[in-house]
Amino acid sequence: MNTQGRVVAVLGPTNTGKTTYAIERMLGHRSGIIGLPLRLLAREVYDRVVAARGPSVVALVTGEERIVPPRAQYWICTVEAMPEGMGADFVAVDEIQLCADPERGHVFTDRLLRARGLHETLFMGADTMRGTIASLVPEAQFIKRERMSELTYAGQKKISRMRPRSAIVGFSVENVYAIAELIRRQKGGAAVVMGALSPRTRNAQVEMYQNGEVDYLVATDAIGMGLNLDVDHVAFSSLSKFDGRRMRPLAPNELAQIAGRAGRGMKDGTFGVTGDARPLDDGVARAIMDHQFSPQNKINWRNPRLQFGSIPNLVKSLEEAPTDERLVKAREADDLRVLKTLGEDAEIAARCTNGPSVRLLWDVCRIPDFRGISHAEHANLLEIIYNYLHQYGSLPDDWLARQIKRIDRKDGDIDALSKRLAFIRTWTYVTQRKGWTNDESHWRGEARVVEDRLSDALHARLTEKFVDRRTSVLLRRLGQKEAMVAEVNETGEVTVEGEFVGKLDGFRFRADKGAGTAESKTIKTAALQALAPQFHLRADRFYNAPDTEIDFTEQGGLMWGNSAVGKLVAGADGLKPQVEVFVDDVAGPDVLQKVQRRLQHFIDRKVAALFEPLIALQKDEALTGLARGFAFRMVEGFGVLPRADIAEEVKSLDQDARGALRKHGIRFGQFTIFMPLLLKPAPTRLRLVLWSLVNGLSEFPESPPPGLVTIPVESGAPAGADTMSGYRNAGTRAIRIDMLERLADMLRNEDSRGGFEAKADMLSISGTTLEQFADLMQGLGYKAEAGERAKVKAAPEGAVEAPAAEAEAAPSEEAAPAEAAPTEAAEPEMETFYTFTWARAPRRQNAGGDRPKGKGKPNPRGKKGQRDGGKGGKSQNFSARPPKKEKQIDPDNPFAAALMGLKNDS
Repeated sequence: MNTQGRVVAVLGPTNTGKTTYAIERMLGHRSGIIGLPLRLLAREVYDRVVAARGPSVVALVTGEERIVPPRAQYWICTVEAMPEGMGADFVAVDEIQLCADPERGHVFTDRLLRARGLHETLFMGADTMRGTIASLVPEAQFIKRERMSELTYAGQKKISRMRPRSAIVGFSVENVYAIAELIRRQKGGAAVVMGALSPRTRNAQVEMYQNGEVDYLVATDAIGMGLNLDVDHVAFSSLSKFDGRRMRPLAPNELAQIAGRAGRGMKDGTFGVTGDARPLDDGVARAIMDHQFSPQNKINWRNPRLQFGSIPNLVKSLEEAPTDERLVKAREADDLRVLKTLGEDAEIAARCTNGPSVRLLWDVCRIPDFRGISHAEHANLLEIIYNYLHQYGSLPDDWLARQIKRIDRKDGDIDALSKRLAFIRTWTYVTQRKGWTNDESHWRGEARVVEDRLSDALHARLTEKFVDRRTSVLLRRLGQKEAMVAEVNETGEVTVEGEFVGKLDGFRFRADKGAGTAESKTIKTAALQALAPQFHLRADRFYNAPDTEIDFTEQGGLMWGNSAVGKLVAGADGLKPQVEVFVDDVAGPDVLQKVQRRLQHFIDRKVAALFEPLIALQKDEALTGLARGFAFRMVEGFGVLPRADIAEEVKSLDQDARGALRKHGIRFGQFTIFMPLLLKPAPTRLRLVLWSLVNGLSEFPESPPPGLVTIPVESGAPAGADTMSGYRNAGTRAIRIDMLERLADMLRNEDSRGGFEAKADMLSISGTTLEQFADLMQGLGYKAEAGERAKVKAAPEGAVEAPAAEAEAAPSEEAAPAEAAPTEAAEPEMETFYTFTWARAPRRQNAGGDRPKGKGKPNPRGKKGQRDGGKGGKSQNFSARPPKKEKQIDPDNPFAAALMGLKNDS
């Protein structure tokens, strides 16, 4: 044990800045370790040190969390998780008076006696520890710090008369929930803080209190351990607690530790009692105000020098009695109790034959009983864990995965989620143990993800159960001689003293003009005054609402449930629309800004999610030159561009540029250049809105129903709406552009000069009847000529056609009877058919004037082998001409060859 460094005990009441002092001292050294009493407080201090020095040099180590960067210099830990033997320059232990705690005291005592920094050691805590520290650590120096603000006893108050910014303290989960429910009914809501909550849930609840969403906090004595809260008054609902073994009254110094949370910094605070708690004795109240308490002359101790030769030897060393009169043998802790239980198991005893196996058993026994089901259940779980570790060296992946998966559920009430959080804390602890899993990083991450998910769900349930904005509004008294109560119910109806005066729709008040006497000026004023806090509460609820509760309409409106709360307006960038909110002036600028921020977050995330490929294209710095310019055009077109509009740009792209663009999912079709992922219904719906905003339309085109290949052309739709809808107008119907490209692939081998008929696959892929297909083809630039012919009937079912060789060999006389016409010829059934030939279409209807490449190539200017414009119309032998330099053909355009032929002919 190195005792050469300076040892200092910084003692005093709460709100003296002891923890802040320790942090400043630690940062003055090259390295340091600080041990804190709670995982919650450790996380808070970690965040403060990270803010000062950055995350690369700060480690956080608790039983359930381990963040250790490679160059860690400062270690923020729970007292139990403080590393030993590191040789840090600085070591500090906070709340050192917990040496007297019956459950954990022996751990703090061990740190008091053995934890030392090479240059400086600090112990922070209550002044009641002065005598004990002086006796056990004679080299210690003492610094006394005075409280920065006054603490005053305010007596007993009912919860209904509790002033805002108060914390009501209970000492059981049931008590805390009962108080929170009462405050919800009487005051509108409360945040809940308990040591059993995960840091994520606790932080979310505290934030709700700190930012003023609720004015009350209901907590266990966990708030007494250094958590910094904006509390003006602390009220005890009980003066006794269950310490794990029995109900016992709280000592004055314990009450003071909790009461001291009132009045932080230079701000004074008060404390008192409420509920069934009896008023404090004058002597106790005075002791708390004057910070005068009986010294702690006895502290808990457990032998740190353990013997791992066998289980009996280990138990014996753990039960060894102290020799110093100030040290009291710690009562049997959970880890020792479970060690004794497992030591009686024959299989466990058989495995523990040497030091390493006994040490491993002790490490397993130190897994905390987070679940709290029963001692037998806990021992059974630890037995399974030990057997796996001893036999295989680590926990099997499939078994661990099953344990975690069973807990990964967000359904259920507060109790169910709290139990799952307690269960996952076991696996969070287990996965933090070095060497216990095959892939430590993976399993730590898995446990952390589940804990975070459960934490968020529990926060949501707590808020849902213990926060009622409507009740908060009901209790807002108006500044009049006879205060009136106004209420806004769940449907938004506003009543004052039982009179209906209007309705609150989102963040706008709609006055009821037919309310008769309720329309008097006084009641209307009361309604507007009452709505002020309601607007803030609604804004808070809206700000915390999930994106699933918010949506945009196809006309650019923004809805929260059934209420219109804003609309989209064009921004500087098509992919960055702005929001205009619908908020009454009486709501105030804070509500307006909060609603605006939430809506902007919503639409930004929606665009980022639905247009992810397009945003990736926009941000790709590797694209240069023509490819970058083309990418800009694609972004301008929201991922869909008619090829005719950019024919020259497409022609200018070389193969490298095309390849770079194809990596982003761009498809170069005959009619359209598009990104297939953006043709899905959700991106299409948003694209139409964004395009309408950019083009300043007063009425936006609506997206087509999902799943249809063709739809009727909407008359009066603005130009380009079909493209933004993911379709191309062709005749009286529009065809989906991806299916149009598949149709074009089918048409490329057809004889467009001689004519061809529609195949069944063409009708199938376009989802049309023959007549609709003919209209569609005409819209695409083809000529459709209708005709009639006798319908060929299919051979009867079961008929077998004779082989060709047999048919040729058969005598004609034998075939004659089968071919003989009946005496009365039946009228043949007629069918309509269409013959399709290529006809040059308008530019908008056909990309760049391309025509399909078929078996026959019509010469548009003369007979075969001739060209108009030649003298006397003499024929020219094209094969006798010198070979022309071969031009680059667009490989993405299936009709490029035909286009080149047309250009040569012209």
